[in-house]
Amino acid sequence: MNSGFSSEGPNLLIHADNARALAGLPEATFTVIYLDPPFNTGRTQVKRSTQNVRSEGGSVVGFKGERYERIVSDLKRYDDQFDDYWGFLEPRLQECWRLLSEEGTIYLHLDYREAHYAKVALDALFGRECFLNEIIWAYDYGGKSTKRWPSKHDTILVYVKYPKRYYFDSEAVDREPYMAPGLVTAEKVARGKLPTDVWWHTIVSPTGKEKTGYPSQKPEGILRRIIQASSRPGDWVLDPFAGSATTAIVAGSLGRRFVTIDENSEAIAVAETRLAKAGIPFQLNRFSATSS
Repeated sequence: MNSGFSSEGPNLLIHADNARALAGLPEATFTVIYLDPPFNTGRTQVKRSTQNVRSEGGSVVGFKGERYERIVSDLKRYDDQFDDYWGFLEPRLQECWRLLSEEGTIYLHLDYREAHYAKVALDALFGRECFLNEIIWAYDYGGKSTKRWPSKHDTILVYVKYPKRYYFDSEAVDREPYMAPGLVTAEKVARGKLPTDVWWHTIVSPTGKEKTGYPSQKPEGILRRIIQASSRPGDWVLDPFAGSATTAIVAGSLGRRFVTIDENSEAIAVAETRLAKAGIPFQLNRFSATSS
């Protein structure tokens, strides 16, 4: 499928299955790829058979020469729901690695229920040396269990394409207040501190100006920090799961160029409206299931 992408062309909003759309994009193009795939939390999915392109015994050299078949198959035996999830996610992550520039970084946003599975599998898929961070996004909103510690965080796994070449600029990131300002100088208080790998940030307020009504919408502040740190103005940013178009909104506002993809008509409608309202130029490309 021809995505219509050109490195000198417009920002793209693509209405298509992201697996097919990703395959139509040129390699080594994107400095940041952010993925916020559907969380595998319901535990009610119908089991689907998946064809494994890797050997069960791990004797075949696979993607990037890594021998990771045994790890993934062990995970699948431990939890057959992961078989579905990884069968869905793995080919998309392989495409994302291909699409990353040499300086590129992938941010994979996951529910805490899947993060431990994905971390082991990603270490094998991309190489453990390419792991950069596990970011914890902590928030405090919604119901709280009285039978266990309430779950109030998401996990963002961060991997780079090449450990010695990736781009990262901590000075470009918006700073945050010190939690104990009395322990540092007035100059430091005024400047604020660099964020760590634990990000305290509220969810999108149900009554706030960011709210689109789209389920699982992520706050702009989270994407702003990611894009500021791992890209420069003019760089290309990719989001294969557009959702409410938060990545595109933030990328556009920061002077980055973007491609964002979704096969859900509701998501595309929300993205069109939101981008137009923000005055961010883009081109909409629609592809049917049979488009080539």
